[in-house]
Amino acid sequence: MTKSNNKGYKSGSLTLNQTVSLGTGVMIGAGIFALLGQVAELSGTWFPYIFLLGAIVSGFSAYSYIKVSNASPSAGGIAMILTKAYGNKSILAASASILMALSMVINESLVARTFGTYTMQLFGEDNQEFWVSALGVILLIVAFIINISGNNVLGKSSQIMSLLKIIGIIIFAIGGLWAAEFAIKDLVPKSVENSDYSISSYIGALALSILAYKGFTTITNSGDEVKSPKKNVSKAIVISLIICTVVYFLVAISVNSSLTISEIITAKDYSLAEAAKPAFGKYGLYFTVGIAIIATISGVIASIFAVSRMTTMLTNMNLIPHSHLGMSGSIQKHMLVYIVVIAIVLTIFFDLSRIASLGAIFYLVMDMIIHWGVFKHLRKEVKANGFILLTALLLDLIVLTAFLWIKAKSDIFLIIIAAVSMSLVFIGERWFLTRDKK
Repeated sequence: MTKSNNKGYKSGSLTLNQTVSLGTGVMIGAGIFALLGQVAELSGTWFPYIFLLGAIVSGFSAYSYIKVSNASPSAGGIAMILTKAYGNKSILAASASILMALSMVINESLVARTFGTYTMQLFGEDNQEFWVSALGVILLIVAFIINISGNNVLGKSSQIMSLLKIIGIIIFAIGGLWAAEFAIKDLVPKSVENSDYSISSYIGALALSILAYKGFTTITNSGDEVKSPKKNVSKAIVISLIICTVVYFLVAISVNSSLTISEIITAKDYSLAEAAKPAFGKYGLYFTVGIAIIATISGVIASIFAVSRMTTMLTNMNLIPHSHLGMSGSIQKHMLVYIVVIAIVLTIFFDLSRIASLGAIFYLVMDMIIHWGVFKHLRKEVKANGFILLTALLLDLIVLTAFLWIKAKSDIFLIIIAAVSMSLVFIGERWFLTRDKK
């Protein structure tokens, strides 16, 4: 069904290297540059280890996706997992698929604003809101143009940019550690700086760190566009997670060595650029901003690629409504337009902190629905370990509960937005699918 209905992609058009590049493109674009400061704000000097814990939790989560993808790789893979678990016309499957798509669009907005925030560091300390939004919108438009050019341009550009940013970030991390005269004893955080943080705060930081790894789902959504997907989808997920874990930890340790927690929090939206100043001076700032620009560009390109494929599949499966609105071309190209428009609106009207938090909530809810569906309905078919599935589900539940508790105390409006949005998604899907049956 997937191959006959989806006309916006080509089976086997992405190599293993290109697939890994797409996964790391999404993860590193958001994880380091957008989220490091926010994770540090909630966890103090322990934040490098929060990223390690995030990798462990994400590894448990990836298990469900890997097992089902190995059995049935498909473009729009997350929607495929959900419909196999809950049925082709299931309201829960359709709603969870939309939550995943929305979390990915939110990620695009998050990275677009990060692009604007870091770019503005080249023009002084005054982080002007108008230009941050404007630059983010420009990035989204450029990413749209690259995506609409096809997989060949997309794969090559993502591979080059992913390699450049990984090398650049590692140079930044090692240089920062050298300049700070880092020693092994510095791996142990100073407890005096962490006295004001609660357990729930640490778990809340973990929620944001998980968001930094969720880009592995980009690979799941690429599905049979990957060459030898039953072998390479799982390989690409594992390789991407390992690469990002190493990069995140190195950079977090470097920033922790260069800045105090209060300095990181003050510059939480551009903490890497701030950390470059004491270590490298103005040239280090230019270098770091340059890497951030490359990272955020590749992140947005990869994210748009994945969510357009996923929403195309949802449309072809009649799980979401679709209108051409007078546009020519394939459904996939129409979805590119809709996705970018939504991301532009979010980029203009939401700040980084709220964008990241909303994305984390949507993703964790969807992830729990995936794990339960695989455990309840697909465990025997895909030969999955029930203990691992339930562990992934429990970890998500703990993290989500703690994160909601923190946000309820600090930003209740965000909780209202999340609750209303999810309610509208479920109500809208119920109406659409019921109407479709008639």
